[in-house]
Amino acid sequence: MSVFRKELATRASDPSNRRWLFVPYDQLTDAIGPLAREAAQSLGLVLVESAWKAARRPYHKQKLALVLANMRRFALEQAERGVAIKYVFTRDSYRAALAPLVQELGAIRVMQPAEYELRVDLQPLIASGGLQIIPHEGWLTTPEQFRASMKNPPWRMDAFYRHVRRATGVLMENGKPVGGKFSFDADNRQPWKGEPAAPIPPTFSIDPLKAEVGALIEKNFAPHPGVLHLEQLPCTLAEAETLWQWAKKNCLPLFGPYEDAMSTASRGLFHTRLSALMNLHRLLPARVVAEVEKMNLPLASKEGFIRQVLGWREFVRHVHEATQGFRKLPSSEVSCAKQVGDGGYARWAKKSWPVSSALRELDGGAKLAALGENTPLPPAYWGARSGLACLDHVVKTVWEEGYSHHITRLMVLANIATLLDVSPRELTDWFGAAYTDAYDWVVEPNVLGMGTFALGDFITTKPYISGAAYIHRMSDYCAHCAFDPKKNCPLTNLYWAKLARHEQTLAPNQRMKLALASMRKRPAGQRERDQKIFEQMRKRLIAGEVVTPENLPKSIS
Repeated sequence: MSVFRKELATRASDPSNRRWLFVPYDQLTDAIGPLAREAAQSLGLVLVESAWKAARRPYHKQKLALVLANMRRFALEQAERGVAIKYVFTRDSYRAALAPLVQELGAIRVMQPAEYELRVDLQPLIASGGLQIIPHEGWLTTPEQFRASMKNPPWRMDAFYRHVRRATGVLMENGKPVGGKFSFDADNRQPWKGEPAAPIPPTFSIDPLKAEVGALIEKNFAPHPGVLHLEQLPCTLAEAETLWQWAKKNCLPLFGPYEDAMSTASRGLFHTRLSALMNLHRLLPARVVAEVEKMNLPLASKEGFIRQVLGWREFVRHVHEATQGFRKLPSSEVSCAKQVGDGGYARWAKKSWPVSSALRELDGGAKLAALGENTPLPPAYWGARSGLACLDHVVKTVWEEGYSHHITRLMVLANIATLLDVSPRELTDWFGAAYTDAYDWVVEPNVLGMGTFALGDFITTKPYISGAAYIHRMSDYCAHCAFDPKKNCPLTNLYWAKLARHEQTLAPNQRMKLALASMRKRPAGQRERDQKIFEQMRKRLIAGEVVTPENLPKSIS
């Protein structure tokens, strides 16, 4: 008998006369919902460990281990309290695993799942009454608050954030924002030069349960990419608490000024690394916001962090839910991929990722590209060397940890893909596979809406793209590169070529007028060279080749 099964068996309670609750993989807390209010001895809990879900995408091994280890630990915690546990192992969908339990136990409650994909999977059981939906109490805001903040799209996070701040009173005094303004984002853009020293994240012991999960991943999910670091994986509530206390002491005081900084010397700098645990609800977002608001912190750091959790995180989940993952947009017809994509895995691995057809209702997500992009994602995103130091460094950190902070995601990974006209759907699929904190409700708005501008101005006002200057200013990546950011970095040419190719579509956007005017002032020869460099970069990177100063066009005669 496995370590987990043996420990669960020693904590078993009589399952008779219980009210049963299905807890999805990302609701692993007893601080909200029925588990927080009802007596443990009256409750039964269903958890489903699905190999079908794990194999649906080429998920990072660290993501699989994080979810499974925390699910198993949560089951043991609840059994210890006296909650009856039915822990189901399946190679099928969630609804296939739950259907016989509904027949056995009667109707089972479930807090509204966060992921659209899981809601679709469960819908037949919900429609039949076998699953009874109750509100998800892990969110900080309501759909009513979202609708009250803005009447119609385009939707803007700042309007939602101001409304929620007023409604909740967070960082408010006498009806006005603390410090006189709602956002201190303009103060949070300092590069980091090595001082003050960046904190080193804590590591955690590898107990028998965690070791067993690691062995299972390496055996049953060996084709999955990424490096498994069990010592970097918080699993118990005590370990979640350790990470939170570390973040409060070591990260938050300096989070604000260096929020946008990037460095080879520190992968996370002063970012808290809490997102994966918050998305699993091992740390409650409500607790995190409440405690940060009370901390003695510089206001720019305090507000900047709270805006990420109370503002952007809540905003994107509302947008995703209101549009059914962008499948239902008010002004356009949306096509969906027929099946889930592999994010370019096959081009890198030279073999296809096996796709299960267990549920025909589950499509591969909305296919959107406001600028018409369709370039395949280069193998460089899976670890093949590109020759761009910034891209190669960030990709390396992602496949080693399943993590990089939000500016490297936006201004390196998404920026370079967007400059290359990479398919937004394929880039979204890659993010969904690569990161430990990735779920459809957060990945799709971030990549389709912000990272690639695939939604147009639906939730952001402009494309977040830049040439070499931004990366050079905010990081030390360029010091390790064969290209010089002031002389020959092709990212600058890609930027101007992007604007030129999509000038007609971007021209009505007021926030792009200055950039487009600057692009038009470039001499014709430079503009031709920009496009040639784009074509060469795209060709070489799709082929998995390294770009160098020697194999890109020098000039146009």
